[in-house]
Amino acid sequence: MRKTSYVVTFFVVAVSLLLNVFSIQRSDWLIVRYPEVLGSRLTVEYGLMRSCEYQAVRLPVGGGSKIEYSDYRCRSFPARVKDGCEKENQTFCVEWTTAGYLSELATGFGAVSTLAIVFGVTTHSRRRRIWKMVAALVALHAICLIGTFAIITDTYNQANFPGFERARPGVAYILGTLAWVTAVLLTFGVTVTGTAASMGHRWAAGNRAYTPIQG
Repeated sequence: MRKTSYVVTFFVVAVSLLLNVFSIQRSDWLIVRYPEVLGSRLTVEYGLMRSCEYQAVRLPVGGGSKIEYSDYRCRSFPARVKDGCEKENQTFCVEWTTAGYLSELATGFGAVSTLAIVFGVTTHSRRRRIWKMVAALVALHAICLIGTFAIITDTYNQANFPGFERARPGVAYILGTLAWVTAVLLTFGVTVTGTAASMGHRWAAGNRAYTPIQG
């Protein structure tokens, strides 16, 4: 493969990696907004590792003016006792925790992919061989991201946790989606380009196309 192809691959992997990291850090994969009751509004955000609650209370004062009080708290999620992980929600907790682990594993594969690219572009001989390893690592990165997305999406569709019947996807869900779509497209691109380079196509291999050694 051309060095330019590896440079492009590096930056696309980096984009997918960053999208995944941001989605892990955020707490809004799914958002539940409860109806207002007696001037109090509750919004609960569910991330891969934590859950955050935002409560706003409007207090009437005097001739109709109102004072709004808000409170924002986060905690680890899912929690063994509070979220019923040892009883009624055991299956959900296992699935949600698995989604978080897969997302972290995807981060590892993405990071190793970038290191492999940096190592591979140092010499022409390495560039001829390293593309298969890069394609495999990016594919594993994509598979883990798809696994996370599939688990969260199934949980969302099945509403198998209290309150999830009101849930809606949040920003982190969108970032996670963009991450796996980017990784899948990149895997396809690296595989096609690398295969073409191995076959000697100049558009993929460059001016020093790969040609078999004549006996």
